[in-house]
Amino acid sequence: MSIRRLPEKLVNRIAAGEVVERPAAALKELVENAIDAGATRISVRIAEGGISRLEVEDDGCGMTAADMALALERHATSKLPDDAIEDVTTLGFRGEALPSIASVARLTLESRVAGGDGWKRVVDNGAVVAEGPAALAKGTRVMVEDLFARVPARRKFLRSGRSEYAACLDVVRRLAMARPDVGFTVEHDGRRVLDVQGGQDQLTRVAALTQRDLAANSIGVDLDRGDVHLGGVISLPTYNRGIADHQYLFVNGRPVKDRLLVGALRGAYADLLARDRHPVVALFLDVPTGEVDVNVHPAKTEVRFRDPQLIRGMIVGGLRRALDEHGFRSVQRPAEAALAAWQQEPVAPQPAPTLFAAHPSYSQIPSTHLGDGATTALLHDRIVDFSPPRDALPMGRAEPATAPVPQAESHPLGIARGQIAKTYIVAEAEDGLVIVDQHAAHERLVLEQLRRGMSGQAVPSQGLLLPEVVELDEPACDRLEAAAPQLAALGVELERFGPAAVMVRATPAMLGAINCQKLVTDIADDLAGYDAALGLSEKLELVAATMACHGSVRAGRTLSVAEMNALLRTMEVTPHSGQCNHGRPTWVKLAMDDVEKLFGRK
Repeated sequence: MSIRRLPEKLVNRIAAGEVVERPAAALKELVENAIDAGATRISVRIAEGGISRLEVEDDGCGMTAADMALALERHATSKLPDDAIEDVTTLGFRGEALPSIASVARLTLESRVAGGDGWKRVVDNGAVVAEGPAALAKGTRVMVEDLFARVPARRKFLRSGRSEYAACLDVVRRLAMARPDVGFTVEHDGRRVLDVQGGQDQLTRVAALTQRDLAANSIGVDLDRGDVHLGGVISLPTYNRGIADHQYLFVNGRPVKDRLLVGALRGAYADLLARDRHPVVALFLDVPTGEVDVNVHPAKTEVRFRDPQLIRGMIVGGLRRALDEHGFRSVQRPAEAALAAWQQEPVAPQPAPTLFAAHPSYSQIPSTHLGDGATTALLHDRIVDFSPPRDALPMGRAEPATAPVPQAESHPLGIARGQIAKTYIVAEAEDGLVIVDQHAAHERLVLEQLRRGMSGQAVPSQGLLLPEVVELDEPACDRLEAAAPQLAALGVELERFGPAAVMVRATPAMLGAINCQKLVTDIADDLAGYDAALGLSEKLELVAATMACHGSVRAGRTLSVAEMNALLRTMEVTPHSGQCNHGRPTWVKLAMDDVEKLFGRK
């Protein structure tokens, strides 16, 4: 078969396949054009998930009739003043996506510049079918109808209207997050689903587009390294989600889904979250245009950095530093569903008793007669006994906890007042009621001590009076023998004892009396089970978490008030003590306002 030049219409359809694979992709290009046009307000209307209609209207600079004709030609753009394509600072190329979209849908383009007349141009699947004057305010309106209607091979691969709508909403949400100075509205099938005002600060915009309570459970990030700036907000490890869809990453204001950035984010939260939990983040990375290539993907959703190790190190180090500075913080208050679970006991209305019938013993109070026949009871001489009967249950612990409440600035976790179910510590803080999970909290404290041992501060070990032999298969013994020097830094001293056994001579002193057989077996399983791509030091980080779980204060152990206060004070000065090794909170605080609401005082 001889080589032939493809017709223009087919070329446009091939280009559309690279850029416009679904309605959300077309919407992304149109909204980016509106942002690049200097719009301060962008309105989006969607019908049937964007399959039947997409409409984007902005108040940007607009286009003349001549510019509109050029914008619908391939490789025509206003966004490159010269030939330096690597220095592009806009989100897209107006005129590059429009002809691709117009080749697979009916596209109506209306625009007007300030002081000029409006103009309309209609293109139906690559053919201009109408043009003429249009009545509209300054700006541009683009309508896309019946996407892929004449390309059934592409249309049948579209998902349901609800799925396509969700993808469209995610696109607008990400673009709106990158530009808090621009207002956005989205309507789907006539119903307004998103409305954010322009001129917001970054944290307010991120919280408005994710969850309102993110503002109270997030940490700000602001870091400069040379010409590179990293900013944004990240959630506390205890404020997490089951999917990674709430991670918003931007490079030079452009939403991206880059594997390098996602991997760096995962590394920053390593050992702070369980493997199936994900933080809520919005990170904005500003890099000189010469240090990043944004043209490696047709839709510009992936980027390539000149120095990827610098970027990764900056993200991991910057986020780690921010998390360390707020280490003991947890989710600030219980979820609304948890508060709603508190119930006031219903009180049945009863007739008001007489004063002396309120208590049977009051009838026995002696009376004294006053002058005019008045009689008064000597109530002040009567001491009513409120102590319960001897067989009344339940009875609380008798140990008193009378220390005064410390100032919130120096001791935000307050002072211990008691223990519930031998699992939870109840403390009184200056600004509320604190409940601590003693097992989860101590597990994190032990892990942080072990991590300090890995960084050079050797963990104290306690020698066993009689070394214990643990039998394992030969590959497991090989792995333990290879890691023996590093395990010694964690306080575990062992040596090979034949082909299929190891001898344990010492264990970390902080773990107390433990089951050596189970500890060494779990360590061997961890060394074997984690990804082979992990280095030994990374595997040992995970091994340390397993060891911490073995040595932590178990639920069901009764603690004295002194022990509870010692745990609280240690938590306040230990990094990441606000969450356990699996990302769950170690403590929650019920503000005094919430307590008063529960009792109807507010």
